[in-house]
Amino acid sequence: MHRITVIGGGFAGLTAAITAAEAGAKVTVYEAHHTLGGRARTAEGPYRTNDGPHALYSGGPHWAWLRQRDLIGPLAPIPPLEAARLRLRYRGVLRRTPPFALLKLLRRGLPQAPVDVDFLTWATGIAGEEGARAAAHYSAVALFHHDPGALSAAFVQERLRRATKLPPEAHYPRGGWASMIDRMAARAWNLGVRMETLSRVDSLDDLDRRAADGPVVVATSLDAARRLLGDDSLTWTSGRTALLDLAVRTRHGDAFVVSDLDATGWLERFTAQDRSLAPAGEQLIQGQLPIAPHETRADGIARAEQLLDLGFPGWRERVTWRRESTANGRTGAVDLPGTSWRDRPAVDRGAGVYLAGDQVAAPGVLSEVSFNSALTAVSLALGRHALDLKGA
Repeated sequence: MHRITVIGGGFAGLTAAITAAEAGAKVTVYEAHHTLGGRARTAEGPYRTNDGPHALYSGGPHWAWLRQRDLIGPLAPIPPLEAARLRLRYRGVLRRTPPFALLKLLRRGLPQAPVDVDFLTWATGIAGEEGARAAAHYSAVALFHHDPGALSAAFVQERLRRATKLPPEAHYPRGGWASMIDRMAARAWNLGVRMETLSRVDSLDDLDRRAADGPVVVATSLDAARRLLGDDSLTWTSGRTALLDLAVRTRHGDAFVVSDLDATGWLERFTAQDRSLAPAGEQLIQGQLPIAPHETRADGIARAEQLLDLGFPGWRERVTWRRESTANGRTGAVDLPGTSWRDRPAVDRGAGVYLAGDQVAAPGVLSEVSFNSALTAVSLALGRHALDLKGA
């Protein structure tokens, strides 16, 4: 029986642990926090917030993997009347439909965008500059980056298509992502995975003192992995985002989603599909407002309040709870022109160490990168370990 150590008990770490245990490995997971989940953790208390807006996209391989193991659980469907309340800010006012120029970038038969050209340049040739900017800003819901137009055209095009697909790919586990994490943890436990919370690993030498051997899967943020492994090459461009969580007293007619086409930003009323996320008579709104390096959280929050003014009239007098935060380097990889997921830090770091997370060399959108990298890490770890044992 092979022995594998996983550092980090978030979505990537639990995916790696389950996959390795299903293959017959003896697995230990070390998690620094007192609960599992990482950025997929859902807050406890009356307001069940995730660490920023979360959605589970059904078009990726992780959806089938989770489904097969009955790990997704009950979903919170979006009522048709609520879905009809999606609003777009364009030229300073709310609209129900996107501008025609943006739709040109969504039509079938459009050629694959190039990797080595920025999205704004490529999209301007198809939809004009105004349509290209609107499309770039809309795509920020799956990017968490302040300037999607400056990123690789191929990278942004994939996310724009996934975010605008009909019927929508975005789904929401009832009760927040913690419900799915709990099911993943239970499956890992039933498979014999040993999980140690409040167990921070500051260096791989710590693992030796804990009598761990075999391959190690580092399923942390890239910043944490860089410090843990002492490898300064573990860097990649990411987004920086102001996050706003807001509870307001219920008012008929509030928007379901407000997407900013004049800039990057997105607000969503999560209780529209899941009433359990806030107390009765209250609505939970979560927003992500990407901010540039020179901007502050206050700049992002100010843009959020402009969207609130448009989509949630009288929201200031209805607020019952509010929280603001900044997500820096925790919002996934973004690919600049001339780069793709293959150019990100490799999963195999040598010497039996493997990376998993949303900023490493694996394909996918949002959490799919963590999933794909976790499966790749375990596959390489088991294959490498088996070869080592055979050679010995």
